[in-house]
Amino acid sequence: MQKLLGAILVCMVLLGCNGKEAPGEDITTEELVFNYQKMPKRTGLNPEATEASEQWPEFMELNNSFNVLYQAKNIEDLALAIDDLIDKENALAKSEYPEVFNAFQIKSRQRVLKTYLLKVKASILNNAETTAPTVEMIEAYNAMRSQFNVILNSQLDSKLILDEE
Repeated sequence: MQKLLGAILVCMVLLGCNGKEAPGEDITTEELVFNYQKMPKRTGLNPEATEASEQWPEFMELNNSFNVLYQAKNIEDLALAIDDLIDKENALAKSEYPEVFNAFQIKSRQRVLKTYLLKVKASILNNAETTAPTVEMIEAYNAMRSQFNVILNSQLDSKLILDEE
């Protein structure tokens, strides 16, 4: 009985060792490529929104960092640009919003932008595909810029609508 148990144990050890790769084999890994040509264009700001946003230095720094993002041609450039954008977005969140942009519509779109920034960062760190999350992040940024236009073009006075007295 002990010999049978010993033989089974030896067989299990030998079969378990078979699944490992030989030390001389090279493991080929697929290198990820960032397709910068698929990035959408930025939404333009109307003259009123441009003038108001120029008075907000933290937003202008974020906007300039997006210019750097559009110059990224590979994963390394993208990683540096995303790190810079995350820093600029954190500064923007802590900054004092101009009165015209101190609205929940802007702050919610900024939070969505931060979510997509972190999603791109996670894709870079996990060696996952980065083009699609980057496009989503730029679309979130475009939504925030579009909301600037909407707020300044709106003819409705929200104080009159919400005032129930």
